[in-house]
Amino acid sequence: MTENAAFYLYTVFILTYATQPQIGFSRSPVLNAIALTAVIEIFAIPTYGWLSDKLGRRPVYLFGAIFTGLFAFPFFWLVETSKAPLMTLAIVVALVGGHSAMYGPQASFFSELFGTRVRYSGASLGYQLASAVAGGLSPLIATALLQRTGVSWPIALFVVGLAAVTTVSVFLAAETVHVEISAESGIGQAEMKK
Repeated sequence: MTENAAFYLYTVFILTYATQPQIGFSRSPVLNAIALTAVIEIFAIPTYGWLSDKLGRRPVYLFGAIFTGLFAFPFFWLVETSKAPLMTLAIVVALVGGHSAMYGPQASFFSELFGTRVRYSGASLGYQLASAVAGGLSPLIATALLQRTGVSWPIALFVVGLAAVTTVSVFLAAETVHVEISAESGIGQAEMKK
């Protein structure tokens, strides 16, 4: 949930939020910040994937989820300074520190939770539902919260709530790295055999 929601908030909703009259950015500096972040993420995502091979999927994913929750309020505070370098820093730090840390290990983590008979369906269903629900609706929810309240803290609180859901879910999931998984079973059944 958090990986998708944060990505779309910090790449789509930010265009609406940062270009409001009270903040005052034109679209160009915001798009430049997103483009810069995309270039950095080209290297950050595989790095986090590599780290998940070494440290485990759960610790890296948990880092990303917790970081996203902790950085939700500072993200908006930095954007609200109306200073382009601080807005750029907010987008880079939010996406590289949070999104990349979840997205890097995600494909391995999700697929390793399922046996080969249901692996594609299980991993895809979880990811696609979160994409539609959290990713698709988050910019709309954030826009509605902004229109209703006129301030950013409800949006930051929304991110914190999603990060809490993701953190609990990942904490309860089994670690999948360095665990032998049979062709018929996912990680859950492989651990029960031990």
